[in-house]
Amino acid sequence: MQKQELTIEDLNQQIRCVSHEIRNHLSICDMYSQIIKRHLEKEGISNNSIENALDCIQKSIQIIGTNLLELKSLNQNTPQVIDFSKIITKGANLAKAYVIDKDIEFEIFVKNTDYIYIDENKFLACIVNILKNGIESIEGKGTIEVLAEIKENFGIIKLSNNGKPIPKDKQQQIFKQGYTTKTSGCGIGLALCKNFLEASGATLTLTQSTKAKTTFEIRVPVAQ
Repeated sequence: MQKQELTIEDLNQQIRCVSHEIRNHLSICDMYSQIIKRHLEKEGISNNSIENALDCIQKSIQIIGTNLLELKSLNQNTPQVIDFSKIITKGANLAKAYVIDKDIEFEIFVKNTDYIYIDENKFLACIVNILKNGIESIEGKGTIEVLAEIKENFGIIKLSNNGKPIPKDKQQQIFKQGYTTKTSGCGIGLALCKNFLEASGATLTLTQSTKAKTTFEIRVPVAQ
């Protein structure tokens, strides 16, 4: 029996169907997280950790939903004007969800702020991806450092960790799609981040990786 090949239209249809089904289940997760919030408020229960976790869940749902919509409709970026300081803080807080069974301290300092013009959810996904990689590189105790400032019409973000360094002979390859230093990785995270940022007029570079510290730097122009 001859195997029937999928056409581009068949593939697009399958993508739309799968995206639709995933979004349905994301809606359920979002609904129940809101129900939990309302019950906490009704019972007069105040717990910062739970509230932060619920906020992270809802924001993650938004990020996934945005990516699924783009996949479903094959659209490109949807940039908007956003506050630089707020999105950096939000990204760092989302990344804290990946600190599991490790003694990791977050140091976050945003010197000043302005507005940038970029796709919010994709930009957040880049920050979270880089910080998540940093968290995974730390064995046991360590520090994640997020330093950000507006300087010369650019938002500059330095994302650092004191985990295992990237070998010197591998540092030029980390942004290539398919390359990964993790046994469970697929090697697309940093490549996607770099491609998205460059398409948005921003840049992503590895500025250092030593035993003391590994630092990635994002430079994004302020909104005109």
